[in-house]
Amino acid sequence: MTQQVPLRERKRRRAREAIVDAAFALFAERGFADATVTEIAERAEVGRTTFFRYFGDKQEVLFADERELVEQLLQRGSEPPSKPPTFGEALDQARSAVDAMCAAVTVDEQRYRLHEQLIADNPELHDRSERKLLHLTDAMITALAAQGTAPEEAALAAHLALACYRAGKATAGADPRKLKRAVDEAFDLLLRKT
Repeated sequence: MTQQVPLRERKRRRAREAIVDAAFALFAERGFADATVTEIAERAEVGRTTFFRYFGDKQEVLFADERELVEQLLQRGSEPPSKPPTFGEALDQARSAVDAMCAAVTVDEQRYRLHEQLIADNPELHDRSERKLLHLTDAMITALAAQGTAPEEAALAAHLALACYRAGKATAGADPRKLKRAVDEAFDLLLRKT
């Protein structure tokens, strides 16, 4: 029997999602720079205080899924296996994490396209996106190390996996339907050459 999510948690998730939906709608209508936190909160039918309970600023709304991805990565490493993974196994785990990331960011194709356009048009968003990817890489390294992967192998596997993700994004452009395939092709090329 599955455990039902408590009412408080369901309300929290709905409020957070309403903020994200409102922000993306305003960004699409008026652009990132012209949408304010007050307008986002009003469109989401929440107060400014509620907005800031979930997000530090409007930039953070664009990367709302990143926190959940980091938590998932860290949970993967919470139960160490009976023996440390080989480098190949660590790379497979990192690839699996990147696959999950591809699925998460492309679940809403229109939002993915807008996200990519906003990052391309705003240097400060591009910088934040790069920091988020580094944060995901660090979380992947932590998860692999928790499973007993040697530090240098954990770092290499995580950075290679994120390099394949970046290469896939560069190849796919803003088309969410091409992202997974392009990332897989980057991994296939990497593994053929090793």
